[in-house]
Amino acid sequence: MTVYVVGTDGSETAAKAADRAGELAQATGAAVHVVCAYTSRGTTTIKSGSDTFFVSALTDAEDIAAKQASSLRAGGVTVTVAALDGKPAAIILDEAKRVNADLIVVGNRRMQGVQRLLGAVANDIVHHADCDVLVVKTV
Repeated sequence: MTVYVVGTDGSETAAKAADRAGELAQATGAAVHVVCAYTSRGTTTIKSGSDTFFVSALTDAEDIAAKQASSLRAGGVTVTVAALDGKPAAIILDEAKRVNADLIVVGNRRMQGVQRLLGAVANDIVHHADCDVLVVKTV
């Protein structure tokens, strides 16, 4: 099966790239693998009355990936998700290899001007991917 990988951080620009991946998947019959990277920094404890809730970066990343996946599934796309600890570009590239992706879809946020020199996620992916990369105009 053809697989497209798209990263998300929950932002509007990431959602635009994911939507484009979903459109392409609908048109081609591909599946989409949604990836959300996070950096583990421990767990935050929130107390509310007698209840205690533990929130971790992993939980947030899983929620972000699940929300994006739900949106794509609503459009009839087959979707898998991953929330992994690490730098976004490295995680997306590793997952693309792991699932044998045919295409990585990224947004163009931080690819213009001086910011592109600072190692934008999309820029790193474009230069290191083992498969095709589609850069979606999101900004």
